Amino acid sequence: MDLRNILDELYMERERMRRTIAALEEFASSEPPQAHHGRGRKSMGAAERHEVSERMKKYWANRRKGKAAR
Repeated sequence: MDLRNILDELYMERERMRRTIAALEEFASSEPPQAHHGRGRKSMGAAERHEVSERMKKYWANRRKGKAAR
């Protein structure tokens, strides 16, 4: 094989790879960032905390009533 032909093919392949990499980098930068869907607790706002607090107060009051009646 002719050394010049081999070099020409390699240069063409390198240019194709550069274009492919550039296109992939552009695609990756245009994608919206992935939202984190991991485990963990969701945070509560003040209003939601207040609702839970009131609900639990009623729950424990009913539990205490039940024990006193026994």
